[in-house]
Amino acid sequence: MRRKAIPLDPRRWNVRARSATAAALVVIVCLVIAGGAMVFVLYRALEQSARDAADVRAQQIAMQLQNVSPAALDPGLLATDDQIGVIQVVGADHSVVAESTGAPPSPLATPTLGPGEEVSLGRVEDHRGGDYWLVARGAGPPSEPLTVLVGADREPVERVIVTVGLLLAVGGPLVVALVAFATYRFVGGALAPVERIRSRVASISTGRLDERVPVPRTGDEIARLAETMNDMLARLEHGSTTQRRFVSDASHELRSPLATITAALELAHTKPELIDETLIDETLLPEARRMRDLLDDLLMLARADEQELAGTATDVDVDDILLAESARCRAVPGVRVRTEIMPARVHGDPRQLARAVRNLVDNAVRHAHNEIRLECGLHDGAAVIAVQDDGPGVPAAQRARIFERFVRLDTPRTREGGGTGLGLAIVAEIIAAHGGTVDLVEPEGGGARFVVTLPADTGDQASDSRQ
Repeated sequence: MRRKAIPLDPRRWNVRARSATAAALVVIVCLVIAGGAMVFVLYRALEQSARDAADVRAQQIAMQLQNVSPAALDPGLLATDDQIGVIQVVGADHSVVAESTGAPPSPLATPTLGPGEEVSLGRVEDHRGGDYWLVARGAGPPSEPLTVLVGADREPVERVIVTVGLLLAVGGPLVVALVAFATYRFVGGALAPVERIRSRVASISTGRLDERVPVPRTGDEIARLAETMNDMLARLEHGSTTQRRFVSDASHELRSPLATITAALELAHTKPELIDETLIDETLLPEARRMRDLLDDLLMLARADEQELAGTATDVDVDDILLAESARCRAVPGVRVRTEIMPARVHGDPRQLARAVRNLVDNAVRHAHNEIRLECGLHDGAAVIAVQDDGPGVPAAQRARIFERFVRLDTPRTREGGGTGLGLAIVAEIIAAHGGTVDLVEPEGGGARFVVTLPADTGDQASDSRQ
C-alpha cells in the first residue's frame, strides 16, 4: 500500500516556503552563534572591568595603610558602588579591623600576604548570599601585617547579562520571523515573472506558436530564460511551418504520379485491350520511377533531420566524380561542357558526395542555355567544387530560399523534366553532413554558380591536372 505523504514534508514545499525556511534557519544559526559570542564577550568584559576596579581599590587602600592606621582610612576608600561590593581590612589575628558598609563581620578569606603582594582569590560567596570576585593585597608594616580584601560584585554583571540574554531571546524570534516573511515575499516577487512565463507557455498550443512569453526588463537570469523560451518558440514555429509545408508539398508531388497510375489501372480494369507497351513504357513506368525517386529523396531528407545521414567514410577523389559527370553530360545534346579539374581528395561517403555533385550537375544542365562548367581543386587547405551554367540565374532575393525543400521559383528555373524541388535541399544536407558549405553566386556574364567547399583530406594528392 502506498503511504500518504506527510503534509509537513519539506520535500513537498514550494520554492518560496523552502527559501523562507532556509533563510530562517541561517538567521537562527547566525543569531545563536553571534548572540552567544556577544554574551560571552560582554560577560568577560564586565568581569574584567570589575576585577580591575577591585585591584585599583585594593592598591589605593594598601598605599594609604602605609601612613595611617585602619581606623583612620579615608571613608571614601571604604565606599561601595556598582562594581565594588565589599571591602575588608583583616589583621594578623584574622579579625576585621576595617570594613565597608554592609560587609560581613567575619573575613571572606584569610590569606597570609606580605606588604605589596597581591593575589586573586576567584569567586567567593558570603553567608548572606553575596557573590564576589575577591582580590587580596598585603599592606601595613611587617610587624603588624594587614590584608586588604576587595570583592567585585558579580550581581550587576549577571543582571546585565540576563537582560541582554532576554533581549536576544525576545528579539531573535522577531528577527527570524521578519527575515522569513521578507524572504517569502521577495522570492514570490522574484518568481512572479516565472509564473507569468509559465502561464503564457501553458496557454500556447500548436496552433498559436506565434505567441511569445513576456521578457522582464531586469536583464537577469529570468530575462535570459524568457529570451531563450522565445527563441525556442520561434524555432518550433519555424519547424512547424516547415513541416506543414513539407507535408503539403510532398502530398502535392505524390498526387500527380499516383493519379496517373490510378487512372491507367482503372482503364486496364475496364478496357484491358487498351493496355499496351507504349502506355506502360511512356506513362506507368516513368510515373512509378518518379514516385520512387521522390520517396528516396524524402527518405534521405528524413535521415538528415535525424542526424543519420553520415554513411561509410573513406577517401574520395572528388576529381574522379567530376570527370564521370563531365563524361555523362557530354552525351546530352545541346549542352557544351567545359572542365577545369584538378586533383582533390576528401574524407566522406562516396555515394552521397557523388549524388550531391550529380544533383548540382543535373540542375545546371536543366537550366543552361548552351554551356555548363565543372571545376575542382584545392584552395587554402579545402577542396572546392564549382558547377556553373549560363542560364537565367537566380534573383538575389531568392538565393536564400534556393536550398529549401520543394522550392521552385516562378522564373525560368521552374521544374523541367520532372524536378521536385528537393535536389538542392539534398545537396545542402549532404555537404553539411560532411562538414562543408555550399554557396550560390552570380558569375560574370550571368547564370548561376554553385561553389562547394569541403575539408580536404591530408593524404598525398596527385600532381597531374586532368582536363
